[in-house]
Parts: sequence; C-alpha cells; structure tokens
Amino acid sequence: MLLGGRVSGVTRPSIGTLHTVDVDGVSLAYRAAGEPAGVPMVLLHGLGDDERDWHTVLPHLADSYRVYALDLRGHGRSSHPGRYSFELMRDDVIGFLDAVGVGRCVLVGHSMGGTVAILLAQAVPHRFSHLVLEDTTVPRPGALKRPPLAPPDTPTGFDFAAVNAIRGQVDDPDPAWWDRIGTIDIPTLIVGGADSSSIPQHLLAETVDRMPDATLVTIVAGHHVHKDRPAEFLAAVDGFLM
Repeated sequence: MLLGGRVSGVTRPSIGTLHTVDVDGVSLAYRAAGEPAGVPMVLLHGLGDDERDWHTVLPHLADSYRVYALDLRGHGRSSHPGRYSFELMRDDVIGFLDAVGVGRCVLVGHSMGGTVAILLAQAVPHRFSHLVLEDTTVPRPGALKRPPLAPPDTPTGFDFAAVNAIRGQVDDPDPAWWDRIGTIDIPTLIVGGADSSSIPQHLLAETVDRMPDATLVTIVAGHHVHKDRPAEFLAAVDGFLM
C-alpha cells in the first residue's frame, strides 16, 4: 500500500508496474517489481539513464526483493525541474521512501546513483540495511576532472542541464563528502569494472579502505557492470546479501 503520495500505475508483465509519486512538487517515476511483502530494494541509475537501465537484472532481483527502480529528477519519466545536484537527488529519494512507505531497504546505486546512495547513507543511515555501489565512489577534490559539455544537436531522453550540473559537482565536490566516508558503517559492496572503466579503480579501493564494513569485488566489464556482465554482477550481489 502506497502512503503519502499521489500514485498512478501501469502494469507491464515480468518487470513490474510503473508508478509516479509526488515529492515536494517533483513527480518521480519508478518501477515496482516483486512481491509487495518482500524486503525492499531501491535501484538508482547513472547520469543520462533511467529505470530501464536495470531491466537486465531486475527480474532476478525481483525474485527475492520488492524492487523499486527510480527515475531520478531530470531523467526518464520524472519531472525535469531544471535544478539538479546530488543533494537534491538525495532529498528526493528520502521523500520517495517516505511516500511509498519504505522504512528500511537495500540500496543499490550505479555511477551518479551510487554517489547519491553514499550521500543518503551519510544522511539517514538507519534507512539502509546494505549498500551496493557499482563502479563509483563519492567525488573528492582533485580526484576527477569533468569539464562541462556542449549540448547535443539532437534531443535527449533526459534534461541535459543535469549533465553539466552533476559534472560540475564531480569536478568541484564538497570536501565533506569524502571526509565523512569513514562514518558509513552499513555493510557495503563496491563492484568495480576494472581498468577498462572510466573510473580510476584505485579510488574504489581507497574508499573500501576508509569504510568500516566494505568489500571490493572487481569484474572485468567497464563502467556498466550490471548491463555488460549481468550474471557476474548478480552473483556478486547475491553473495553479498545472502
């Protein structure tokens, strides 16, 4: 039963039901799959993607969990309000959890979604039993350079304004994000994509070293592990959560 939000739904076989919920004036779209009474799991996609990015692994996860795959603001079917930051996305997810009545869940984030997941774990750690970060960590000053990009000539399926807003924060992040990484004592799995990834893998290893209860698993897949090596990704997640 959905609480605290205006929700509409459309069913698609095998991969659950599409919904929207209003969170502080932002319409957030999400897909729900799995038994309603199952342990909740929330999936957060990367920059420029949306909930459809998880479709290769969602049916397997929904066999064991009640899965909620969000479209973060500016992406997919969610609102494109023109204001974007990791913090706004973090606050959207907290509002989403409240609106759909999820008190505590497994949180899975890829790339941008993984950074949002870290900020959530720092802000409201009691809401999460486990954390899975796919080929990402929290940005820290001087670690990554992400200069702004020129808008594309053709329309995108997301608000391009989100791209440079997020890239700007990766390029010049709040130092407190990295300073507080060691305060996250939630059991955490970081899945790295190996040297073919665009993310320097030593940043993931250094993150694990600073977290009290974190493990690094490397899968030779590049940045999109769950899409390019779904079986290996799911095996790592299953082994971590069992």
